[in-house]
Amino acid sequence: MTLTAQAQSAPTDQQKQAVTLDQIQVSAQRLPLQSPASGGTRLDASLLQTPASVMVIDRQLLDARSVRTTQEALYAVPGLVVASPPGHGNTISYRGFSGSQISQLFNGIDVQYAAIAARPVDAWMYERVEAIGGPSTFLYGAGAMGGSINYVTRLARLDRDSLDGMASVASDDTVVVAAGINKRLGGGQRGGQQGDARNALRADISYSSSDGWADNNDRESLTTALSLASALSDNLTHTLAVEYQHEDSARPYWGTPALLSDSGKLQVLPGTETDNYNVGDGYYKQDVTWLRSLLEWRASERSTVRNTAYYYDALRDYRNVESYRFNSELSAVIRSDALLQRHDQQLFGNKLEWSYQGQIAGRSSQSNLGLDLSYNRQTRFPLSLPDDFDEVPIGAVTPGSFFDVPGAAQVFNPQRTNRVHTQALFAENLTELGQQWSLMSALRHDWISLNLENHQTASARNPARYQHDYSTATGRIAINRMLAPGWAMYLQYATAADPPAGVLSTASFSSVQDFDLTRGRQFELGSKWQSADGRAWLTLALYDISRENLAISDPDNPGQTLPVGKQSSWGAEAAFAWQPLSQLSLQGNLAWVDASLDEFYSGNVSYAGNQPANTPDTVANLWLDYQWQPRWSAGLDLRSVASRYADNANTLTSAGYTVWGANLRFTPQPGTELALRLRNLGDKTYVAYALNANMVYLGEPRTLELSWRQSF
Repeated sequence: MTLTAQAQSAPTDQQKQAVTLDQIQVSAQRLPLQSPASGGTRLDASLLQTPASVMVIDRQLLDARSVRTTQEALYAVPGLVVASPPGHGNTISYRGFSGSQISQLFNGIDVQYAAIAARPVDAWMYERVEAIGGPSTFLYGAGAMGGSINYVTRLARLDRDSLDGMASVASDDTVVVAAGINKRLGGGQRGGQQGDARNALRADISYSSSDGWADNNDRESLTTALSLASALSDNLTHTLAVEYQHEDSARPYWGTPALLSDSGKLQVLPGTETDNYNVGDGYYKQDVTWLRSLLEWRASERSTVRNTAYYYDALRDYRNVESYRFNSELSAVIRSDALLQRHDQQLFGNKLEWSYQGQIAGRSSQSNLGLDLSYNRQTRFPLSLPDDFDEVPIGAVTPGSFFDVPGAAQVFNPQRTNRVHTQALFAENLTELGQQWSLMSALRHDWISLNLENHQTASARNPARYQHDYSTATGRIAINRMLAPGWAMYLQYATAADPPAGVLSTASFSSVQDFDLTRGRQFELGSKWQSADGRAWLTLALYDISRENLAISDPDNPGQTLPVGKQSSWGAEAAFAWQPLSQLSLQGNLAWVDASLDEFYSGNVSYAGNQPANTPDTVANLWLDYQWQPRWSAGLDLRSVASRYADNANTLTSAGYTVWGANLRFTPQPGTELALRLRNLGDKTYVAYALNANMVYLGEPRTLELSWRQSF
């Protein structure tokens, strides 16, 4: 949500100053709480009208904060913590839940493998990022216990032409170059004005390369997107979109061996902060292709039909030694867990929706009905060598080869193919009950069929085939009350369902054989306020979430699962913006959560009442910007994360951290910006994610970036 300006008609010379002042005032009144609540509802409703915690991080905010990746975009979401170890992808903790309990979608499509598929990519190709807190299965399907994240890509537009680009150089020989163009085709000139375009083409490309802050972790990334929008008639439009992502990371940084203090705190041995203990020929690669067909038919003034057909193809390869621990003398690092892995995934789907605006019992009402079909197929090819491999000296510069590991070979033998068929019917409604009251409701029913095909030797614990069907209904009902213009309060109840063991697209027989879908529910009370002049806004939310019948992987018995029982959380979130002066703006968020494993057993040990691992109690973000001259501005940013337990037994902890950033921006002319940005100003060493009792994944050290942005 940002305080950005809306485009207005061109003023006369005499009116320019007055109209400019009017633009600022009107824009502040409209945004952000009167902007569309994309990601939180399929209905035509503003953030103020939507009784839920919804954040929309738009393109302007992404550019203003020099967001580099989809991971950095998520800092704007209250209470959300994210880290991206190579084997975990974009791992999120949100409202006390984490991993697959948070749905991560692309243009509203769930690839059912967010643990890896949502790993951070360059942010250039994205128009916005949307987040909704708490259960939202009723919107996007099974999952979404703690919340949903939706990454929305740029598409061709028929209303304007544009050309923009950026280039940056940064620490560790990091280079980013990106450009995008939107060009309308056809329409011609009518009376000196551009006529209505019948077609528009958009193309985006982004390339980045870096030596990485960890030793010899070289990375290259290429993202491209092409879309063609066509007005087939006055009421029918079609958009064809193709996207491609390629990432090649040599010798990925997998983590840093950790020491355990007497108080149970995980620490890093001084001098090892940037050491990389992966093998010299370790790598991670991914190639991802999206193809979407978007058809919209405006059947009448009140009725619209939309259809989205899509295809997704992903191939990911790993070859690494992934675990490191110190020997007893702290003179060397013991390496283990060599893994060669390939993920081959395809997803086909179609979503048909019908939206209607009318009346119910004389009250203004709008509805959305739909049918969602998908087929997900994934085959995994693992070669796992879990034993200790060798010892290397601390600070070793000769890391050895993956093929030095006994039994290692460049072979891809299929282990298992998972086929997941999903069918769903969904409905959503918003009805005005009066001038101050409105009721929003949603209902979705999913039918899910899982088919496992074992490509290895069959046994009683690992049969040749296994098939299971799941069925679940989830929903939301919420009431919204306008207390005054620009001030609303709401009360919401929502439910969710989550696959056993989290991800059906990679689940093994042992992880699903004894478990059904888990169930969850949330109560949320919130308020949203925006000042009359638009210079300030505030959102508050109190929530209580409970999830039952969980199944998780047993850390002591790989391939086995545990019936956890129950997990819950309750907490508070706030997001705000304030512009006390025309040159000064302040934005931020603050969140607190009390998360608990209410019924949790590991072996014969109960962890009831413990806090889930890597879940901080408090998270805060702050951005301060000051424009002291028309062309010059500067800013500070802060991110603070409380300490976290590193294990579910709550015997290990990782320290909290606060990191600062600063930026200086110069605008020599409209549409041109030069920026100097420092991240982690104090060069703080901090744990972004605790992997286990022996390893931590560190956050990025201090970096300096110089960037240029241009738009026409």
